[in-house]
Amino acid sequence: MPIENKAQLIAELASGGKPKDQWRIGTEHEKFPFLTDTLAPVPYHGPRSIKALLDGLKERYGWTGVYEGENIIALSDPNGLGNVSLEPGGQFELSGGLVNSVHDTCEEVHEHLTQVREVGDRLGIGFLGLGASPLWSRAETPVMPKGRYGIMAPYMDKVGSLGRDMMFRTCTVQVNLDFASEADMVQKLRVSLALQPVATALFANSPFLDGKPNGFLSYRSEVWRDTDNQRSGMLPFAFEPGFGFEQYVDYALDVPMYFVMRDGQYINTAGESFRAFLDGRLPQLPGEKPVLKDWADHLTTIFPEVRLKKYLEMRGADSGPWRRLCALPALWVGLLYHQPSLDAAWDLVKDWTVEERQQLRDDVPKQALHAVIRGRKLQELAKEVLALARQGLEARALHGCKGRTESAFLDPLDEIAATGKTAAEHLLELYNGPWHGDVRRVFRDFAY
Repeated sequence: MPIENKAQLIAELASGGKPKDQWRIGTEHEKFPFLTDTLAPVPYHGPRSIKALLDGLKERYGWTGVYEGENIIALSDPNGLGNVSLEPGGQFELSGGLVNSVHDTCEEVHEHLTQVREVGDRLGIGFLGLGASPLWSRAETPVMPKGRYGIMAPYMDKVGSLGRDMMFRTCTVQVNLDFASEADMVQKLRVSLALQPVATALFANSPFLDGKPNGFLSYRSEVWRDTDNQRSGMLPFAFEPGFGFEQYVDYALDVPMYFVMRDGQYINTAGESFRAFLDGRLPQLPGEKPVLKDWADHLTTIFPEVRLKKYLEMRGADSGPWRRLCALPALWVGLLYHQPSLDAAWDLVKDWTVEERQQLRDDVPKQALHAVIRGRKLQELAKEVLALARQGLEARALHGCKGRTESAFLDPLDEIAATGKTAAEHLLELYNGPWHGDVRRVFRDFAY
């Protein structure tokens, strides 16, 4: 059914609201596949390939293949519990199912990594969890056969200098969380936007590019500062009085489009306005109005630090090892799913100005926990934030198989905050010490 007016789009976002007992956790994480003998990236075609990985997972574990033309491009769980998909450069992503606890998330991550290692070992393919590709140039990185990427990549070159790095040479972990109402969404969005640089600092894990240090602790985060500023950033309007679903819809309507899907084919609409589409004025489809699937597709092409759909996506963290894949949902669930912790977190950030929030965002890729906000080192703020998250998780009182609450998953982050040393700084110490300047050692020492 065609969308006739903006009110339908506002209602669609608002329909995501759920009572607290129905709030769930959805975790997504990406990793770089590599050939274990040569450390080369994995091509799409061939006996040792992305296609072979997907086919192997499908055959061995009962996943359902998702195809674009004749190419398998993703896997879906026949029971509806998540899917495996491909990022532009072959990054392998698990989009997990909706689960009740961080314990469940961690079991899901463990099962997924067990599956991909089982199939990957037979093919001589390993997996590396870093925020940025440490060795391969853009030219060496394969391009996956997905139609949307053929539209996005050329457009990226027109709107920033690092868009292709974002597409082909970065990996993230993110968590998707629910809200109860418009007011709850607003508070959660504001807190998570303001504190997203804390997550970026704690998870900083991308200090290498092209075989050498790149000058940043989170290069993945730096990439987003010059990818496409019309569709990324800290959303300063979200902190203005009266902000709600309507204001986010207005923002999304004016974010340039990439594509429209019709009959399984991508129609290039790069740079066009969804607002014009809503009015039946899209040049590529004159007189035609969008349907809700078009709107949902468009929302996936908006990349702020926190993204609003019918839930909230935390997008500020580099990918990393197994322990930190579980730590990210623990951080945000503890802060956002416990009202006293959420209120206390808002008290920490509510007086920050637009300029202060932006400056912190700009400083963190290079400085991580050494960045400063209002005269305070971010390391000290991170300790406070983690304490609030721990309180929230302990209040949930959900115990795992060893009797510990979800707060146990914060332990790796507490260690980083206590020492002030990120994973990226540890990698640089290895590079300048035992690795003798050989970035290739990261594949041996840090693969899953």
